Amino acid sequence: MFTGLVQELGVIQRIEKRGEGARLAIKAHKILPEIRIGDSLAVNGACLTVVEKGPDHVQAEVMAETLRVTTLGALRPGDRVNLEPALKLGDPLGGHLVTGHVDGVGEIKGKKRVGWAWEVSISFPPPLAPYLAPKGSVAVDGVSLTIIQVEEGRFTVGLIPHTAQNTTLGFRVIGDKVNLEVDIIARYLERLLSFREGASPGLSREFLAHHGFI
Repeated sequence: MFTGLVQELGVIQRIEKRGEGARLAIKAHKILPEIRIGDSLAVNGACLTVVEKGPDHVQAEVMAETLRVTTLGALRPGDRVNLEPALKLGDPLGGHLVTGHVDGVGEIKGKKRVGWAWEVSISFPPPLAPYLAPKGSVAVDGVSLTIIQVEEGRFTVGLIPHTAQNTTLGFRVIGDKVNLEVDIIARYLERLLSFREGASPGLSREFLAHHGFI
């Protein structure tokens, strides 16, 4: 589990193909003291397992399915990536609950300055539409963001200068692909509402509204 608060911008040193999968060697410094072999590490929002650690890098293996459904398959040596170690019990939850399980790939459709911040418009796959709402949370390349508005097929988020300077989102341009993970609470709520009273007695939209859940 993660929070969507990126701890460091790493750099891809090497990519080794392993059958249909791959092993990534990522240059890093800040996160190294707290990382151990076997730990989970979010790389651009995708949860990977650390399999090797050196004085200035970590290595993580990526299975074929992860390469297929995320942007990790398009990485090249020299690319910068967002890194976040797994949340520890008792750590402050500064962003929102992020699992590191990418739900889909979006595309940067617009980026403009608004005062000292940036507003970024991102397309999303149609199946994610029910989970995206104004003022709701979304993880973009592993970065916890608040949705400003949702339009047909795209949503808009804001980037404060700190986020732009310390994550990959600051140098993303129109046409770039990004990993998306919707809010896990929205997913569970949708699952609950998918049941009818016959399958789950007493659970309905009216029941949830009456008790203040929606």
